[in-house]
Amino acid sequence: MGTVIEETALAKGRWRYRHSALGLAVKAARRCLDGAGRDADDVDLLINAGVYRDRNLGEPALAAMIQQDIGANPEEPHAGSHGTFSFDVVNGPCGVLTALQVVDGFLRANAIDWALIVASDADPGHGMSERFPFSPAGGALLCTRSGDDRGLGRPYWVNKNDVRECYSATVGMVDHRNVLRVFNDDSADEAFAEAAARAAGDCLNASSLSVADIDAIVAAPARTRYRAALAAKLNVPQDRVTVADDERMHTASLVAALARVRSEARPGARLLVVAAGAGVTAGAALYRV
Repeated sequence: MGTVIEETALAKGRWRYRHSALGLAVKAARRCLDGAGRDADDVDLLINAGVYRDRNLGEPALAAMIQQDIGANPEEPHAGSHGTFSFDVVNGPCGVLTALQVVDGFLRANAIDWALIVASDADPGHGMSERFPFSPAGGALLCTRSGDDRGLGRPYWVNKNDVRECYSATVGMVDHRNVLRVFNDDSADEAFAEAAARAAGDCLNASSLSVADIDAIVAAPARTRYRAALAAKLNVPQDRVTVADDERMHTASLVAALARVRSEARPGARLLVVAAGAGVTAGAALYRV
C-alpha cells in the first residue's frame, strides 16, 4: 500500500494574484479538486508547503486560510462525520516531498482517505521585499492510498552541514515594515546537486536499483545549473531530469515537474523524485505510477 497522486494542478500568477500566495494556492486547490471530481469536503488533511506569502504573514497558518477559502469543512465537525485537519510545512523546494511523506504516514495508518497538498509563493507586496527572485505560482496534489505496490516509497534525506550557507531568506524591520531579503550564492546549485545525488543514491541502493532502472527523474528546484549538475552527478543526460518549465518557480516546482511526467508516464513506470534546498537539505523517493 502506498500514497498515490490522484490529480495535479497549477496556477500562474497573473496580475490579480501576483502578490497573493493565498490566492494562488486556493486557485490551484480548486482546479485540483475539480480535475479529480472531488468536493472540498472530501479532504481529510490539507498541508500547505509554500514559503513566501502575502504581507510576510507569519500567523495564522496559511493552510487554515486555504481550507476556509475552498470550503473544506470550515465549520466544527458534526457528530458522526469528519472535519479537515490543516497545517503548514515549511521546507523550501523540499516542502512538497516533505508533505508527501507526512501524508503517507496518515494514509498508511488509515487515519484519512484524501489529502490535499498545496504550495505557492508570491512577492509579499509593494515595499515588502527586495528584488523578489521567484515567479508567482501555485500547485496542488490530491492524494489517496493504493491497495497495491503503486505510489510513494520511503523518502531518504541528506543534510550537508559541511558547506557554508549558500542560500538564505530573512525578514527584518525596515522603515517600520517587515522586508524580505533573499540571499543566493553562486555555489548553491552545485551544493544542492551534491546533496540531491547523495539522497538519490541512498534511495536507489536501499531498493537494490540503479539509475538505469528508473523511467524518469523528477527534480526540484527548476534551476538550470542545478539540473545540469544533478544530471552530471547521476551520470545521465540532462533530458532525463524533468523539472518545471519555469526556472524561477519555487515551492510549486516539484508539483509542476510531477505534472509533466505523470501526463506521459506509462502505468507501472518508476519515477525517482528528488528535491533540494536551503540547509543544504535534499530528499529522494521512488514513486510507482
